[in-house]
Amino acid sequence: MKFILWVLAIPVMYLLISLVLTLITANKNNVSLITEKTIYLSTNGVHLDIVIPVSDVDDALKKGLKMKSETYLSFGWGDENFYLNTPTWNDLTFKTAFSAMFLKGNALMHVTRYSGKNPKWTIVNLNEKQLSKLNSYILNAFQFDTDGNKIILENKGYAFNDDFYKAKGSYSIIKTCNTWANSALKTSGLKSCFWTPFDFGIINKYKN
Repeated sequence: MKFILWVLAIPVMYLLISLVLTLITANKNNVSLITEKTIYLSTNGVHLDIVIPVSDVDDALKKGLKMKSETYLSFGWGDENFYLNTPTWNDLTFKTAFSAMFLKGNALMHVTRYSGKNPKWTIVNLNEKQLSKLNSYILNAFQFDTDGNKIILENKGYAFNDDFYKAKGSYSIIKTCNTWANSALKTSGLKSCFWTPFDFGIINKYKN
């Protein structure tokens, strides 16, 4: 009986700790008065992506990405099996979710191209230094082949405007797609959560 109670208590403890750490703001006082640049946060209600105007994406980060005449690029990190087998939430299975959370698998970068700005995106103002750090953080998430090129998974995107690339790391309950996005902001000196597996905690930091 005690074992069952402990098993049931684990997800509850995880949730409570996650919510507490989500509420704590990192870089709260590290807000520059000069914010020449703007990026955006995009969410589908669960998963968060970082959107950057193409003009503000470093050449090193753009190199090797499929691009045409788009004006925005969004970057998301996540579990390979989850990404490829769950194009919509209706495709989610217990096996896929369990594998992503508890089994060590490969990671992917999901890059989506947009020709225009979505009014639902959350605005994040930042300076040149913060933008440079953000570019570096995202670039460092990609895997590269022996020639230093990003490794694309051909014909695996969900639509005409997105692609998947091999990424570093492994997804887990400690490092989720949203903790990756949160760490991107945190490392860049931007407002973020102390730690969070959720998208809403990050979004709430930038609500007026």
